[in-house]
Amino acid sequence: MAVVVVSQAWALDAGAHAEAYLQLQREFLAFMRQQPGFRGRRLLRSLEDPTHFTHLRFFDSIADYEALTRLPGYQERIAAMGAHLKPYQRYPREYMEVVLDDPA
Repeated sequence: MAVVVVSQAWALDAGAHAEAYLQLQREFLAFMRQQPGFRGRRLLRSLEDPTHFTHLRFFDSIADYEALTRLPGYQERIAAMGAHLKPYQRYPREYMEVVLDDPA
């Protein structure tokens, strides 16, 4: 089964910062696709709080994800997206595994 890297993010506002963050996320997908073991992602936006985003990134392994984070240009892209987010104390990321897959 796949590994899912789940993280949370909160934009500085629901308008310009959220839209800039979304655009940078769209551009980031091409970067992610170059990593072996990358299987796709889902980006969710809260209907109750439109500044809140949840990321689901699917990889063959944690090692594949961590290799992505070491590619040249990764940190710069993360910093550009982070400029549109509320600060956090600790990176809100969790590694999870798919234990039931029931696509509709």
